[in-house]
Amino acid sequence: MSTCFLFVYGTLRPDADHPMARFLAARSRLLGRATVTGRLYDLGPYPALTPTTMETERVQGLVCELLDAPATLAALDHYEGVATAGTPGMFERAQTQVILATGECVEAFLYYYRGPLSERQRVPHGDWLAHRASQEHRQQAQG
Repeated sequence: MSTCFLFVYGTLRPDADHPMARFLAARSRLLGRATVTGRLYDLGPYPALTPTTMETERVQGLVCELLDAPATLAALDHYEGVATAGTPGMFERAQTQVILATGECVEAFLYYYRGPLSERQRVPHGDWLAHRASQEHRQQAQG
């Protein structure tokens, strides 16, 4: 069986404290920090990643190795709302090149967003959890 990697950038990150992040953590081995070419948007309860051809636009996340890839990906596809036969989806699972913090490149699955977006939702630095923490800090300072 071949190795299967997954790049996570939002609610699936172990540090997101989300039930699906715990689900994934129990079914994978964390390899570490990584980046992927893309644009990141804040949709409130979750982020959206879209592809880009601009190599300088990077999204921060983590890469994990899936232990039971077929079953885990099926559950994650359901959670992410991936399109199925006759049902449109908001996310699409795809495979792309990811750069690990070590500089090593691997092919990993990730979830691209396919719904409508606004530039005002953009997270320019590409790290959704850091963006959310910054927003919470600003709200506390104002409150």
